[in-house]
Amino acid sequence: MTVVVGYIPNEYGEAALIAGIDEARRRRTGIVVVNATRGDTLVDERFIGAAGASEVQERLAALDLVHEFRQTMGGDIAEDLLTVAREVSAEVIVIGVRHRTPVGKMLMGSVAQKVLLDAPCAVLAVKPER
Repeated sequence: MTVVVGYIPNEYGEAALIAGIDEARRRRTGIVVVNATRGDTLVDERFIGAAGASEVQERLAALDLVHEFRQTMGGDIAEDLLTVAREVSAEVIVIGVRHRTPVGKMLMGSVAQKVLLDAPCAVLAVKPER
């Protein structure tokens, strides 16, 4: 069993990563960090102030946890997270959430909503501290 974290290089992804690490420690299990994107939020140097792939991997390596970092691109982000969760028999999926208007949800869909409804395990939705 493991903790799966949905990570994008912003404050929401950072909140999910921190909460995911805490969950993995609390549960005494491993962690899989998934950076899934439709093509615009892969972890790289374009995101000033956000952790790059090597930085995230270094942070994971410094932990006393079994860990893995995966990147996927071009697919359905929610489905990518759900697939990984099923593959690793996840105990929990950790995602960062942001407020969206009802119209925004209708027009753009909601990764968080799909993960919450379709996850094969518990889902922890976190917001960045303000």
